[in-house]
Amino acid sequence: MKTTLFTAAAASLALMSPAYAADDVTLQLKWVTQAQFAGYYVALENGFYEEEDLNVTILPGGPDVAPTQVIAGGGADVVIDWMPAALAARENGLPLVNIAQPFKSSGMMLTCWGDVGIDKPESLADRTLGVWFFGNEYPFLSWMSSLGIETHGKAEGSVEVLKQGFNVDPLLQRQADCISTMTYNEYWQVLDSGVSADELVTFKYEDQGVATLEDGLYVLEENLSDEAFKDKMTRFVRASMKGWKWAEKNPEEAAMIVLDYDETGAQTEEHQIRMMGEVAKLTAGSNGALDVADYERTVATLLAGGSDPVITKAPEGAYTMEITDAALK
Repeated sequence: MKTTLFTAAAASLALMSPAYAADDVTLQLKWVTQAQFAGYYVALENGFYEEEDLNVTILPGGPDVAPTQVIAGGGADVVIDWMPAALAARENGLPLVNIAQPFKSSGMMLTCWGDVGIDKPESLADRTLGVWFFGNEYPFLSWMSSLGIETHGKAEGSVEVLKQGFNVDPLLQRQADCISTMTYNEYWQVLDSGVSADELVTFKYEDQGVATLEDGLYVLEENLSDEAFKDKMTRFVRASMKGWKWAEKNPEEAAMIVLDYDETGAQTEEHQIRMMGEVAKLTAGSNGALDVADYERTVATLLAGGSDPVITKAPEGAYTMEITDAALK
């Protein structure tokens, strides 16, 4: 009887109190659930978002999901995307703004067979190269332009571009001399297939001076005129970066959290732990604030496209420091 009366009294008190609900935030990932996005899953699992009065929904991506299209259609408040795709979208009329940059370094590489005579970037000419599209091709095209290598076919001194799916089959099946890989994912898939690292030659975009920023957080410019939205994003960025720094210090635990959220069951413990270790190298040194020098390097790389640049003019208003300035206080 005591318990019943107490419960009834508590319920009555709740009815008399003003309703309270955390602010909803929907995040669209660039790709499927994996350690590439560990910081966000850690923040969700460890209650960092809840501490900031946020109710965060994380939407996995995939080969048929374009973050720019999702946010344009109102399906997300904030998206993760690579800066080349975001700046190209902005120039084409979708006003995306970078509000934070958890990834400091690029993980993009070109991975080649070592027995085909490729020993330097200039020897990529007259080869078949696997390239990701859907916005991921922009860094590659800028790199080839800086080398003076055409990408329009089989003409002498050009490269034949193979539109690469999101797997490593073109390299393993010798359909391409080189393919696109990430330091934390596809490169290891090649090794896991039985290929030795000694059989491969790799070119990291960072080492070639054409690295562009990856996995930034982007919102629609119009929403930044809303003070409530800016406050919500400030709390979201603060909690997310807390998640990333925790993941860097606890990579194995972070990988296990990611696995718990993988509804497909496609990921493995070994692969995710290894991926988290590599991803931690890319987020290291970032507190979430965009480094303007990195931004300017990315813009310069994208503008250096000869007759076919990724963007045709330097963007204006493509990033704001307001959110991270507030989040880092």
